[in-house]
Amino acid sequence: MRGRWELSDAQWELIEPILRPKRRSDGKGRPWQDTRAVLNGILWVLGTGAQWRELPKKYPPYQTCLCLAIILSGL
Repeated sequence: MRGRWELSDAQWELIEPILRPKRRSDGKGRPWQDTRAVLNGILWVLGTGAQWRELPKKYPPYQTCLCLAIILSGL
């Protein structure tokens, strides 16, 4: 069951092609976190107004979610 701040399957199908991670051709770098879980974490923080460090354990680390939020905001 999805939480209040989480994307439905229909919403995710619309957004997923845009946010699909691009892998490096040389195979280096850290493994990707689940993009949907990261986005749900961002939505949780924005919806609740909580601090990033208060992100529940069911989401990826707050640093990962914050990094993607900064990238998506264009800063």
